[in-house]
Amino acid sequence: MTMMLKVDPLNPNEETMKKAAQVVKRGGVVVFPTETVYGMGANCFDVNAVLKIFQIKKRPTNNPLIVHICDFDQLQDLVVDSAPRKTNVLKTFWPGPVTFIFKKKSAVPKEVTGGLETIAVRMPSHPVAQMLIELSEAPIAAPSANLSGRPSPTREEHVVEDLYGLVDVIIESGETPLGIESTIVDMSRDTPVLLRPGAATVEDIRKTLPDIKIPEFVVASEMKPEKTLAPGMSYRHYAPRKPLVLVINRENLDTALKKYPDAVILCSLEDSQSFKDRHVITLGTLEQPFTIAQNLFHALRTVDNLPQRHAIALGFEPRGILFSVMNRLRKAASEII
Repeated sequence: MTMMLKVDPLNPNEETMKKAAQVVKRGGVVVFPTETVYGMGANCFDVNAVLKIFQIKKRPTNNPLIVHICDFDQLQDLVVDSAPRKTNVLKTFWPGPVTFIFKKKSAVPKEVTGGLETIAVRMPSHPVAQMLIELSEAPIAAPSANLSGRPSPTREEHVVEDLYGLVDVIIESGETPLGIESTIVDMSRDTPVLLRPGAATVEDIRKTLPDIKIPEFVVASEMKPEKTLAPGMSYRHYAPRKPLVLVINRENLDTALKKYPDAVILCSLEDSQSFKDRHVITLGTLEQPFTIAQNLFHALRTVDNLPQRHAIALGFEPRGILFSVMNRLRKAASEII
């Protein structure tokens, strides 16, 4: 039986949060909100608890987890590298939606890192996440709180749909503010490398890390890295159960519409005016592109609850947060034209 805990996202009740923290201390699995998406977490030093995450999520064991911390003292328990430049970078982006990869200490179980000698670490800014980690008295290893391959959960109902009855606790704290996962930057090398675009834009990252490298597999998600270096790199992600066609070249739009005459359309508010005879899911407005990111995963889940058998998503110019949105759409698509 899953314990449901209702918690104010801005002012979490400490007594309520202690119930969730006790579950973490006993080796349980707790779903909690972050500023990006909901996470499914356990004590990162408890191997049995970590293995429960993989079993519940049906996640490949070579796909590493992100470890969430609440202060810099916890970071010292996890990583061996703390060069001054890296410390300054961390203080720029933490707490916040950026995950950094470092060389790990031997005390970190290999189950957390997918067998890698590096570890992905993030300090979330969400008050509920911060309090849970603090009260649990341990860093929390947590992927997104969904079944593997499904769109990430940004609302309570998404978590309940996938995980009710499978996890020990679900903390309900409303919609997550950003709606897209963290940006992942590998700091274990001589030159920093972007491994996953996310809620912090590439433009913002470059202000602090001007020499950051962007591999081709990040730009064109159809390409695969040689090995799984970070969470979410090894297989199809974020996908609705129904076929999703991503239209990048607008010259191919008419072809897609004719091929899939029943398809629901996912697009911006500006583009929605062109589809008056279609069922349209409006993601957000190009004038406020972060609204598109915030609504993306809810829209992908909504597709599965509609009678239409297919979905067509219109691509965006990959700049700012829309670069991250296009990364997710490419990974979710069953067909790209």
